[in-house]
Amino acid sequence: MTETRRAGPLFLAVGIVALEFAAAVTGFVASTLLPVVAADLDAKNSLGLLIAGSTLGLFVALPLASRVLGRLGPRGTLAAGMIAYLGGLFLAAVSQTAWMFALGQFSAGLASGLLAVFGVSSAIRHLDDRLRIRVIAASSAMWILPALVGPAATLGLEHLVGWRWTLVLPVPFVLFGRLLVVRAARGEPPTDEVPRPLLRTLSVPLGAACVVFSMGRWPIALAGAAITVVGMIAILPAGTARLRPGTPAALGAMVLFAIGYFGADSLITVLLTSVFQVSLGQAAIVLSAAPLGWAVTSLVATKFTSARFPAVGLGLTALGTAVVAFGGSFPVALVAWTVAGIGVGLAYPGLYIRATTADSNGFSAAELATAVITAECVGQLLGRAVGGALSSSGTGLLASYALFAAALVAAAIAARPSR
Repeated sequence: MTETRRAGPLFLAVGIVALEFAAAVTGFVASTLLPVVAADLDAKNSLGLLIAGSTLGLFVALPLASRVLGRLGPRGTLAAGMIAYLGGLFLAAVSQTAWMFALGQFSAGLASGLLAVFGVSSAIRHLDDRLRIRVIAASSAMWILPALVGPAATLGLEHLVGWRWTLVLPVPFVLFGRLLVVRAARGEPPTDEVPRPLLRTLSVPLGAACVVFSMGRWPIALAGAAITVVGMIAILPAGTARLRPGTPAALGAMVLFAIGYFGADSLITVLLTSVFQVSLGQAAIVLSAAPLGWAVTSLVATKFTSARFPAVGLGLTALGTAVVAFGGSFPVALVAWTVAGIGVGLAYPGLYIRATTADSNGFSAAELATAVITAECVGQLLGRAVGGALSSSGTGLLASYALFAAALVAAAIAARPSR
């Protein structure tokens, strides 16, 4: 009995890390295959539709996750999620139109959102802070190998068997991770958490749809971002918008971090090639520098934990983001974006632990899991939408990067230990 209790957290930890590796593989496979899929489905003018499905599915899943967990329980949620994931992936793989592909991706994204909430909430319930921070660092490291070999391996496999079979490449990794999580969650009772109002929380996917389908029309994108913020506030714990000390402040810092870092990351190749006339190959090298710096630093930072790491790390990321925008050359951009990634690696594990630890406010595990995923994903969406809108409005990329750096400075302030 004792060995079983000890093995449970270990299976859960390994399962979560395996799922992060699967997410990395899925991301690189999808990004690499996008031009091939667009050409085969005659959807070169509908790229937004091809990439919208998984994003919208994820945002629909977030407000529904606690309801599904309460009704089906952990085992039922995992079973339903896996059926939806495999069914959606199969539908996308056999699709003959862009809409059919998008529907399959929507189902897979919906399942991924449900399973992500379950995985994070299980980690909050069953893993102590020391083990969780190591899981976070190991999960960050899972992006190193896919980042280095994923695009080339995907293109090679696509050449051998076609994009449809290549699209199912992540399935074994997802199944392996889910089986471990199922085993760890065996016997866990259903949650009795009272879910938040459904209509208000569904404004998140509604706003996300406006952003995704704005097709370069920045007023629609900004309106969608505003609607998304309203839904985000409805989902996140009370006090997050005011950066109330404790868990709410950490979640607010997570939103600001995601706006600044992921917004800058989404536009960095455009900035370097169009403003500073750097070659696309050099821009790709700069692009990969921050994720690698993030992953390696996370592994080291977990061995030297400090309450100051989140604020210091986010300050470094803000500095690196500002220097990238105004440095003006490839070497400066490479060093600056590497420093930005190192800052994230220093900050992210500690900030994530704060954002997912129930304090005196008494937040439930499922609520915290939904909140941290919402904070990071909505922050990414807002950063990319607002940055793209500013850039396309004629204000310029430099103004976008000034906004990103300011968001990161605000995140550093919110992440101070006094919070």
